[in-house]
Amino acid sequence: MTTRPAAPRIAQAFASVSMDTGITIQVVTNESRDVVEQEVGRALAWFESVERICTRFDPNSEVMQLLDRVGKPVQVSTLLFEVVAFALDLAEQSGGAFDPTIGAHMQRLGFDTNYRTGEVVRSQVDAISASYRDVKLDHRRRTIQLRRPLVLDLNAVAKGLAIDLAANALQRFADVCIEAGGDLYVRGRNAAGEAWRVGIQHPRAADVLIDTLHVTDTAVCTSGDYERLGHIVDARSHQSTTDLASVTVVAPTAMAADGLSTTAMVLGRDRGRAFLEQQAVGGVFVAPDGGLTRINL
Repeated sequence: MTTRPAAPRIAQAFASVSMDTGITIQVVTNESRDVVEQEVGRALAWFESVERICTRFDPNSEVMQLLDRVGKPVQVSTLLFEVVAFALDLAEQSGGAFDPTIGAHMQRLGFDTNYRTGEVVRSQVDAISASYRDVKLDHRRRTIQLRRPLVLDLNAVAKGLAIDLAANALQRFADVCIEAGGDLYVRGRNAAGEAWRVGIQHPRAADVLIDTLHVTDTAVCTSGDYERLGHIVDARSHQSTTDLASVTVVAPTAMAADGLSTTAMVLGRDRGRAFLEQQAVGGVFVAPDGGLTRINL
């Protein structure tokens, strides 16, 4: 009786577009592509679910429907509640420098167009007066109450959550890389049996890496001023950061890395570094002149 050799382990790649960004999932396995593709499809579906619930670019999304019941506690999905709770916690820890209630201000800056439909989504909400203190959560009842009209902008944490949910959907695969617009989560090893190699884009030179990390079982997310100029602002002053070009955070989950990188970027070099050290996560700061600082790495 002849024993067939085991099929070789290869990196099977799958691509999609959601949340206004390209998504790539790699699974290193010897299983057939048909089997893997079915499970990857379920993982990719999480990006659509998170977008449908959390986007402020669709007036019919669950987060935007909160505007219809201002002043009243609204029972929401577990997904929306957890995203908002995490964003509000970051706001509290940063002293309001990071603040998810900045959505109306971002609309005024021109970040107001649905990438799928081209529709401009702009609410008639005061862009100045709201703060994270105007959002009340009831953990027992899982309700969110807007104390005044405001637009929640969850972009800094929602993509990370989608990555985490996709990673969980692929839990039975030991070796996985999920990347969405430069943010990613990796588990296990690549096809060569080594830790995953993650390049950090140079913020001032296209197609050039300024640093490379070799990581596994962790998330790596970057916030920078090079993709959408002016989209990262201090919620207190409504001014963009000037002493950092990008911040990369290495953390256990993508939602944490996503939110912490944005928060550190907003806080600036010195306060951002202290913030990441307080959170006990790794980071890479890149200054506008290309100067690089590694933190806890």
